[in-house]
Amino acid sequence: MKIRLYHTGHEVIQCPDIHHGRVNADFGQGFYLSDAEAFVGKWVHERRGQDVIVNTYELELDGLNVLRFERDETWLQYITSNRGFQKDAYPEVDVIIGPISNDTIYDTLGILASGFFDKEESLRLMKVGPTYYQTVLKSEKAVSNLTWIGSRVLEQQEINQFKDINKREEKEYLEELTKAMNI
Repeated sequence: MKIRLYHTGHEVIQCPDIHHGRVNADFGQGFYLSDAEAFVGKWVHERRGQDVIVNTYELELDGLNVLRFERDETWLQYITSNRGFQKDAYPEVDVIIGPISNDTIYDTLGILASGFFDKEESLRLMKVGPTYYQTVLKSEKAVSNLTWIGSRVLEQQEINQFKDINKREEKEYLEELTKAMNI
């Protein structure tokens, strides 16, 4: 089965490096993509004088060890572990597909670690907003199953729309957080 995926950055990436990204990302180190072209602009980090480029790929899942998560306690535990620089719990997996934690994960995990919220309340807060999915290539085998289709430059108008979406979703989260904290 093939799926279409997208990655945003500042360069055309025909052959990704799974060892380039952060070790403490949601699903650990790997090459992160999304199945929603309308979402990838949310990962935009503008740099003066550089274009924002959306790369398009197809990934053949057949023959790969794929782990799928939903927004549940197992997902939260895995993200918490990775964000805490713990050893990857699934080193044998080629591809992980699961929800992207909202952009306020550091706030939520900090509150969870402080003991102010329990896991159930933290999980509820991490579910605020729409569910976007990410696909992470964790092995060279997965990279070999990835085909680069092409790339395009995001226009400034599109980038501004993504910024507006991020602001709206952050406001929604902060409203829910305020309610949960009884402020």
